[in-house]
Formats: sequence, structure tokens, C-alpha cells
Amino acid sequence: MMSRVIASLLGATAVFAASALAAQAAPYMIVGNDEKLNWDANGKAVVSPAGKDSVLIVDLADPLNPKIVANLPLKNSVVGPPVNLDIDPTGSIAIVADSIDVVNDNGTLKQVPDDKIYVIDLKAKPAKLIATLTGGKQPSGLSINPAGNLALVANRADKSISVLSIHGTDVKIIDTVPMGDEVSAVVFTPDGKRALAAKNAANKVAVLNVDGDKVTYAKQDMPTGIFPYNVVISPKGTIALTADNGNAGTSDGNVDTVSVIDLKPPVHVIDHVTVPDSPEGLAFSPRGNLAASADAYGSNHGKQDWYYHPYGLVTILRVNGDKVTKLKDIKVGALPEAVCFTPDGRYIYVGNYMDKDFSILRVNGTNVTDTGKRFKDPGHPASARMSPH
Repeated sequence: MMSRVIASLLGATAVFAASALAAQAAPYMIVGNDEKLNWDANGKAVVSPAGKDSVLIVDLADPLNPKIVANLPLKNSVVGPPVNLDIDPTGSIAIVADSIDVVNDNGTLKQVPDDKIYVIDLKAKPAKLIATLTGGKQPSGLSINPAGNLALVANRADKSISVLSIHGTDVKIIDTVPMGDEVSAVVFTPDGKRALAAKNAANKVAVLNVDGDKVTYAKQDMPTGIFPYNVVISPKGTIALTADNGNAGTSDGNVDTVSVIDLKPPVHVIDHVTVPDSPEGLAFSPRGNLAASADAYGSNHGKQDWYYHPYGLVTILRVNGDKVTKLKDIKVGALPEAVCFTPDGRYIYVGNYMDKDFSILRVNGTNVTDTGKRFKDPGHPASARMSPH
């Protein structure tokens, strides 16, 4: 009898240990590399044929020494905010929006809107593509809800939002929500009952209501700064921030803003925080005390432009309730796109498109410093997102 009790206890301990190990599984970062668009030394855009893009799955068990565990030949684009991909809360699947294709038009390579959405099985060894969906034109920023059963994709050229249902690895488009204006990014609130969509060309942010799998446009828009390209929401769902790019996705030498939105009814913009030229990547710390914006700062322009810099910046913002203040700017690589905190909030990864690498910053309280380490990317990192855990 006693042996059976001991065996039972040992079995329970083993199950608990296995569960603990699962709970402590290494976080992952998903990265979209775009090899179709680059800039020469004069800042002129250079378009290349499609076929060399990739999506990486990166293991961050050792955050200072990341390891690529999957490299999928999937097309994606730097055109749009660097949030065209996301990982579900269980770490089981990822969704990637493919916004731009390249076609040969009488001998000239041209970029045109695409309409593909890819579903990746992250539990497969290695991760693999399991479905390709056809959505709206130029699917761009996207978001998976906290419950992991719904996703929203902003379709810029179609001026709409696609609604996707998620059941395990089965992902389907179930609805399309007309938005009236071009939309570049969309994100759920932490309770999953609302979402915000960036109306970049209209200089507004729209509110969506979510009831189960029914998503409706509340017809409530708020004016932000100029060209709100990206939007994020604090972990507690009390405020949102927008990256007000200022010049339709590129630098122009002028300072720009991050708008602060109070999400308590009535939802409204309460502040604009000045940041350097052309913010695009934007992220909240999971601890809620910091946010960061990635600022191009003229780093993909030519030296003939007076606002050219050979590097980009990351602006660190302190968040105290609904009060957001700038702490510092940190130099990173050229044309920083994605910025994301590790799930524990201890590190920030910044994807440097022109330099084909990631800067790794260390977070200690509200003090953020550059570790000096770079994670080399086999391509040009156009976007990146962290797994929730």
C-alpha cells in the first residue's frame, strides 16, 4: 500500500515537474525578412524579384545568444508597420500577413498589393507552413486576441479588417469589416472586448467592438498625430500609444509624436509625446512601466539629405498610469523597424533592416542600456513579434 502511495506521489511530482518545464519553455521571436526592397547609398529604393524572403523562428532561451530554430521561405514585406505577424498565446501557431508582391511590368520591377495570409505550425519540429489564406488587398498589421481564438488583419488597400477564427491549427477568414479609410495596424485590448485600428492616412485611430467572434466598427475615430502607422495597448488595457510616423512611412527630418490614448470611456487622446523623426516600431514592456519606439531618423536616406544619419534611434518612454514621458534615445542600427520586449521585460530587441541584425538592449527597472551585442540575421528584418510567454 505504501509503495503504491509513494509511486503515486512520484508520478504526481513528475507531472508537476513536466508542467513546470512547459510553463518555463523558452520564449520565441518570429521575424519577417524582406529581400525585395532595399535602398542604395543615395537613398534610392531598389526593388528585387520575389523569392528570397523568409520567416524566422528564434529561440531566446539565452537572450544574449539567440538561436534560429526554423527558417521558412515565406514572402512578406517591410512596406507597412513591423507587426504583420503574431504568435498565439499558447505558442502553437503564428500568423503572417504578406502585404506586397513584386511583378515585372514591361521590364520594370514594381511593387503591388498582395493578399496572402500564412499560418505556421510552431509545434512541428521544425515549424512549418500549414495553410495559406486569401484575404483583403495589402494585409498589414495584425493581432491575435488574448483568448487565442480570434485574429484581426488590417487590409490597407482594401480599407478593411479581416476577421479570422482560430481553433487549434484551423484558421479561417469568417468576416470582413469595412473601415472607410486605409488601415495599417490593429490590436486587441487585453480583455479582448475591443480593438483599435490605426487609420494611418486619415490621421485617426478607430475603435472596434468585439462580441464573441463578431467584430463591429464602432464608428468612433480619434485624431492622433500625423500618419499613425502603428498602435499598441498597455498590459492592463488602460492606455494605448500610436507611432505617428509623420511622412507616410519615411523620414523627412522633422520630429514626430507618440499619441497617448485614455481607454477609459469616453476613449480619447490625452497627450502627444515628442520623439525623433519617423517612429514606426512600437512596444510596451510586459511590466507596463516602459514603452519603446523605433525611429528611422533618416538612416535609409542618402548623405545628400540634411537629415541623414548612419544610425537609427530607439526612444525609451516611461509609463506611470496615464502619464507618458520620454526618458532617453539610444543609438541602434540603420532603419530600425521592429522593437519588442522579451516576455520577462528584461531585454529589448530592435530589428535593424539595413544592417541585417538586431540590437539587444538590457532593461533594469527604468534604465535601458545597449548590451553591445548584435544578433545577426540572414536577411533584412522587416518585422518581429515575441511569444507571449
